[in-house]
Amino acid sequence: MSIAAIESVLQQMRATALQAGFAPAATQAAAEPAASGGFAAELQRSINNISDAQQHAYGQAEAFELGKPGVALNDVMVDLQKANVAFQTGLQVRNRLVAAYQEVMNLPA
Repeated sequence: MSIAAIESVLQQMRATALQAGFAPAATQAAAEPAASGGFAAELQRSINNISDAQQHAYGQAEAFELGKPGVALNDVMVDLQKANVAFQTGLQVRNRLVAAYQEVMNLPA
């Protein structure tokens, strides 16, 4: 897997996050990608966004179960699905990164 392919996956993750309604973790980091740590920082921000989505969804589900006003079932279900899609995307990115690492490790020296 080449750097271009990894960059393509990151762009897809960013687009999916924006469509799902997740804002970037830090607006300065988006403006200064080199100063923010590059690929590792982007990966960490993506993992944090996935975690935040899951925590928000589980919080919404708990609020609905407790009968708090203003929490509708359809909102809870949508939030849970968004968190699930984000997790599945992160899982697939991890799988591709592991496959790329294994491919690089198996290259002849």
